[in-house]
Amino acid sequence: MSDFNTQVIEEFRANEGKVGGMFDGATMTILTTTGAKSGRSVSSPLVYLPDGDRIVIIASNGGADKNPAWYHNIKANPDVTVEVGAEKYEGKAEEVTDRAERDALYARMVERAPGFADYERNTKRLIPVIAVYRKN
Repeated sequence: MSDFNTQVIEEFRANEGKVGGMFDGATMTILTTTGAKSGRSVSSPLVYLPDGDRIVIIASNGGADKNPAWYHNIKANPDVTVEVGAEKYEGKAEEVTDRAERDALYARMVERAPGFADYERNTKRLIPVIAVYRKN
């Protein structure tokens, strides 16, 4: 994990989900996946969109032309751990494949975090949108 991600995760956990700097005011989660190749737990700090009984995350990878590692991990194993605020729970990640729903969710994310519009402009790939449901 990068030093940057480690610092964000530590700040998140120390402040019940609040992170400053470039993430000040953003809705943040820590998504823990199982490595598709390594089988190890991997935690990623991500901005999320609340959506009813699920959260929505975007596999933007900062607008890079390839998907982030966590996306490949959830495709291999959709069982994840989610941290929101001081709460931690088990979840199931599922790619939003309906194009109209995907586009609407992405547009809602852009309203909350305008940088996601830049990510979309910077890549030729269709950026995946992932819904994460709490397990019962």
